[in-house]
Amino acid sequence: MKILRIEHIGIAVERLENRSPFWAHVLGIKHASTEIVKHEGVKTDIYDTGSGKVELLKSISDDSTIEKFLNKKGEGIHHVCLQVDDVEQAIIELKENNISIISEKPSIGAEGYKIVFIHPKSTGGVLVELAEKAT
Repeated sequence: MKILRIEHIGIAVERLENRSPFWAHVLGIKHASTEIVKHEGVKTDIYDTGSGKVELLKSISDDSTIEKFLNKKGEGIHHVCLQVDDVEQAIIELKENNISIISEKPSIGAEGYKIVFIHPKSTGGVLVELAEKAT
């Protein structure tokens, strides 16, 4: 697998309207998009620095992973996302190396990226997302 760059840092938040102004107005980072990813149960608010993004994540359902994270840990960094050239090849390589992944097949995340998550037990406690840019 080829890692292309850090794509984004995902931050779980209780309310987008309380956290977005810091990224947009205080730091002056360009707002790229807001999107609902229904199957993940989240609303994203994405800020693009030009060399990586910050993705604010707000739960839109009581059983989403973001809601569970917020209930357990509160607001904060949820995951780090690395852009890869081929997420399906990455899954094969991870399995060959006995790395625990959350799902066997990629799904479609925000901005149309094909994604898979690596379980924190395989990464030293950090949830890592691998994402392949939509073509």
